[in-house]
Amino acid sequence: MKAMTRSFSPLPQAAARPLAEGPRPLVEAPRPLVDAFGRTVSYLRLSVTDRCDLRCAYCMAEDMVFLPKRDLLSLEELETVALAFIRRGVCKIRITGGEPLHRRGLMGLIENLGRTLRPAAGECGLDELTLTTNATRLAEVADDLAARGVRRINVSLDTLRPERFRAITRRGDLDRVMAGLAAAGRAGLAVKINTVALRGVNEDEIDALLGWCGTRGYDLTFIETMPLGDTGTDRIDQYLPLTEVQARLKRHWTLSESTHRTGGPARYWDCRETGTRLGFITPLTHNFCEGCNRVRLTCTGMLYLCLGQDDSLDLRAVLREGGGAAALDEALDRAMAKKPKGHDFIIDRTSRAPAVSRHMSATGG
Repeated sequence: MKAMTRSFSPLPQAAARPLAEGPRPLVEAPRPLVDAFGRTVSYLRLSVTDRCDLRCAYCMAEDMVFLPKRDLLSLEELETVALAFIRRGVCKIRITGGEPLHRRGLMGLIENLGRTLRPAAGECGLDELTLTTNATRLAEVADDLAARGVRRINVSLDTLRPERFRAITRRGDLDRVMAGLAAAGRAGLAVKINTVALRGVNEDEIDALLGWCGTRGYDLTFIETMPLGDTGTDRIDQYLPLTEVQARLKRHWTLSESTHRTGGPARYWDCRETGTRLGFITPLTHNFCEGCNRVRLTCTGMLYLCLGQDDSLDLRAVLREGGGAAALDEALDRAMAKKPKGHDFIIDRTSRAPAVSRHMSATGG
């Protein structure tokens, strides 16, 4: 199979028909998803595509081979699985990819999931529906996202320098990202910037990124590079421990530990000078697996129970073999029994192979 390099077609307009008409009341009391270690899973990261218009050097190979359409779950199937999770007590869903805004018909799926927000007393449903994006298409859809119940987005951005942005992404246009962020602000979407800290690449922008986010009211989270998939780059040389990043920032900023939690792996600090939050996701220096409350569904229907392990369950098979709600429930129970205690990510010079062969874009970011 040849690498897919064709350009992407425009997103459908907001008027695209939703997947189903009318509200979807979810009134039964949820039976929580609890794993073998007593952790309750309340957060689903739902990947809708493995495709992306960028090729960030720490995330993807330059010549990626993307999945054929027949291997992907339909939007109806994605919705069915998402609702099964909601009925089991999941209260937060993040739409991911690849770049999720490349999936045709995505607004219909978001609209339907948005109907489960703000449930009445006694109902189960979502407290939050969010999205992670590279923002290259955000200017086109920011208003549509807000109208469908999305209140907060994460935007992946590793530099404020146009030429460096193009080098990291191997093709990106920083102006398009900035236009998307401006549109998000006009639409009333709260923004958190996610930045992968890379030694010798963007470490000289750490202070600038925090200051820039502060002037715009964006929270900022730094992330350690993760050994997922063969990207054609040397992650050992790129690896920058966030303990080092935090120590550098404390030279110029007043940081105090925050009690804020979003249901994700980040640990937050409040920055006095900017009035914004600063997060650190440290899968290598401190993994926080003991409090893991999330699972990831790929666009092919594979349910990964840990980002850094291969434990998984094929929900596409359950759906396409005629399994109804009871079969999905049983599959989710089996998944909870398989969820591992944690990952064992390591980056060292004795083993340059990635800890997990699948790319982040295939897993669901």
